[in-house]
Amino acid sequence: MRILLSSNHRYPGSPQKSNGLEPKLWPSGSGFLIHDLIAKGLAELGQEVFYRLPEGAAEALPPGVQLVGDLVEGAELVHTMSGRDHALLETARARGIASVVTSHLDPTVPGRVVADPIRDNWVFVSRTLAHSLGRRRYVLNGIDPQEYQFSTAKKDYFLFIASMDWAEHKGLGVALDLARKAGFRLIVAGTAKAQSTIAEVARRCSAAGAEYIGDVRGAEKAALFAGARGLLFPTQVNEAFGLAIAEALMSGTPVICSSNGACAELVTPEIGFVCHTERDYREAFERIETIAPARCREVAMAKFHYLRMARDYLREYEAELVGASAQATEIA
Repeated sequence: MRILLSSNHRYPGSPQKSNGLEPKLWPSGSGFLIHDLIAKGLAELGQEVFYRLPEGAAEALPPGVQLVGDLVEGAELVHTMSGRDHALLETARARGIASVVTSHLDPTVPGRVVADPIRDNWVFVSRTLAHSLGRRRYVLNGIDPQEYQFSTAKKDYFLFIASMDWAEHKGLGVALDLARKAGFRLIVAGTAKAQSTIAEVARRCSAAGAEYIGDVRGAEKAALFAGARGLLFPTQVNEAFGLAIAEALMSGTPVICSSNGACAELVTPEIGFVCHTERDYREAFERIETIAPARCREVAMAKFHYLRMARDYLREYEAELVGASAQATEIA
């Protein structure tokens, strides 16, 4: 299949260099990372992959992925993300080319409104998100295990990591409060678009006795995930997926999360704890060592591998092509 992926970032979506306590245009970049891995996975599965990146690439693309500047001739399907590439999608529709759009977030969450109407070709990143919006199509995100360190040896800290532009949505206040009351060491990672936001997060972490280290990438992030006793993920919104959950599990690190959004879909009792109350969180901290790091890694390899994600998207592409063909037949 000749597939054109498109995104508005400069490749790679997740650089290897940490930014520390400096602002970043795209503090998370998780959607970009996923798109990069879809391209990589599709090429490894033998597909003909073109990657439209108007911002270009800072390093070589994965083997089998060709960098292009526009819609290529003979493309059978276009894959982009919600909220962007409107002109490209209109051109594809005009030429009768099928398209798939990944939605990485709940467009109804305040502050995250996506102006585009949800269409039938949208694919969501969890079953929970899809069903919450009255839809059925979804593909769970996947990551590359080679980018993470698996470790059974844990250190004395819990980890909270998120874009600090969405700190309250992700539950930073809950995490700081729990750390202060339970007395455990908490490392907070993630940056923001504005220096003022970073400064405010630093102030709050200092007041709560937490360590704020800012943006972490590459080997530094891998070591941080691998060494944590657990990932603390007390999201307060309809969480679309939560890539940190997959990253922690791939590192052999169990997850302690809220019950919001896709958390309960991703985190089962063998790999972590889904919490409804403060008491639930406290019990999870006490029982965290009952979770086997090897089982966390095993589940992540099965559920959150980028090649599994690429195969699932291929099925979505094929379904979209069948639908587009049927529509063309009806018009004819």
